[in-house]
Amino acid sequence: MCGILALLLADSNASANLELFEGLQLLQHRGQDAAGIITCGHKGRFYQCKGNGMVRDVFDQKHLQNLVGSLGIGHVRYPTAGTSSHSEAQPFYVNSPYGIVFGHNGNLINALELKDFLDFNTHRHINTDSDSELLLNIFANNLQKTNKVRIDEEDIFTAIKGMYEQCIGAYACVAMIAGFGIIGFRDSNGIRPICYGKRESTKGTDYMIASESVVLDALGFTEVKDINPGEAVIITKTRITSRQLVESKNIAPCIFEYVYFARPDSVINGISVYRSRLEMGEYLADQVVKKCGDNMDIDVVIPVPETSRVAALQAAYKLKLPYREGFIKNRYIGRTFIMPGQQMRRINVRRKLNAMALEFSGKNVLIVDDSIVRGTTSKEIVQMARDAGAKKVYFASCAPPIRYPNVYGIDMPSRQELVAYNRDDDLIAKEIGADVIIYQDLDDLLESCRKFNSNIKTFDCSVFNGEYVTGCVTSKYLDDLENVRNDSAKNRMNNLHSPDTIGLHNNYSWNGKS
Repeated sequence: MCGILALLLADSNASANLELFEGLQLLQHRGQDAAGIITCGHKGRFYQCKGNGMVRDVFDQKHLQNLVGSLGIGHVRYPTAGTSSHSEAQPFYVNSPYGIVFGHNGNLINALELKDFLDFNTHRHINTDSDSELLLNIFANNLQKTNKVRIDEEDIFTAIKGMYEQCIGAYACVAMIAGFGIIGFRDSNGIRPICYGKRESTKGTDYMIASESVVLDALGFTEVKDINPGEAVIITKTRITSRQLVESKNIAPCIFEYVYFARPDSVINGISVYRSRLEMGEYLADQVVKKCGDNMDIDVVIPVPETSRVAALQAAYKLKLPYREGFIKNRYIGRTFIMPGQQMRRINVRRKLNAMALEFSGKNVLIVDDSIVRGTTSKEIVQMARDAGAKKVYFASCAPPIRYPNVYGIDMPSRQELVAYNRDDDLIAKEIGADVIIYQDLDDLLESCRKFNSNIKTFDCSVFNGEYVTGCVTSKYLDDLENVRNDSAKNRMNNLHSPDTIGLHNNYSWNGKS
């Protein structure tokens, strides 16, 4: 899962750097492994700073001052495909044709086929294991076919339409062409979110494209619209042009955006993330009553900060139980679910959260979390509750059991790493140490989101039901995926990759100097 951003200012003498930096900070929850910004200045020259780490660590005042130009794109990343190598920090860049910069959120199903095509048919060199670099080179190759000195919007639309015909999977993308403008587009199923808006200034109209609406709201952009599945938007200094390039037969946004990834103050596909989580809490309360029946002896509802707070508050309200903040979060520790490596996640749970005995001692507690993935975090949280004096621990998940790998950009690919794989509720409760485990019903989860936008009939729920909306996901594909993406395989890959792998020029210096 990644965060993408693009900005074009009407004033050619203005600098886009600071707002790109601020925008990436607002998207930090979507990726904490790497961050990058590339801007475009006078005569189409690109300026870049990117590297591994949080946004605040990658950029300092000097780096930002060196990012010259009134348009640019930014990216925050956590790795699914590829490795954590510095060279895979985005945005990516190719100089031919025209000078293209590219940022991507998602994952491709047919990456191996595309890599072979680029190697044997177009003779383009791919320098990393990132499928984002594949997307960039497919786009570049399609533009190359124009064989023109200067391109226009029609050429770009044709190139992107060709990408839809070639690339299978989930992709929300931003791109920038030197001296031309910025571009945003989205896969035909609309799995990953992307939106755009505008802001009037004394020099004209500024435009921004982002993964989530919260970025545009915070930076003063209005008339926010989702880029529709199969649609592309091209923005230049003089105009904005959009076109529906392919018709989607199956619009299916990722349900996990609403459960976990997106900020609650974002609106995605016309659905308020906050309101959807309130509904999840309503339905989860019903599951608690159904599971406990007349024997309910819960004294207090306690959320796992921060994503589950909204749902936990609503569940407590419906159950007529007190809601308490029993876990205090260290805000300077990243999101454990998107941390690479099981051992790292386990260690950071205790560094991230502290249980207050005042709220646990002598009580039967209902702990509410957004989901249970590997079970690492849940197991540690249950133990912390017991260490703080809880008599019984009920553990409720706003999402159904996750039993299948995700192939669209979420780091949960290995079935064996999922705590619900080949386990029923009782075995899962035993595995994480809870007295009782309570899961959301899938139909209720869908209704929590669908009721706010009746035009969306379905969502990608593949991690719950094993049904992949793009097709082309075979058993062999899943087996091969697990062999390269489980934690042990990632550790081997990262150990093999040199930090000096060429990242298409990376000016971020690890000793704090440039």
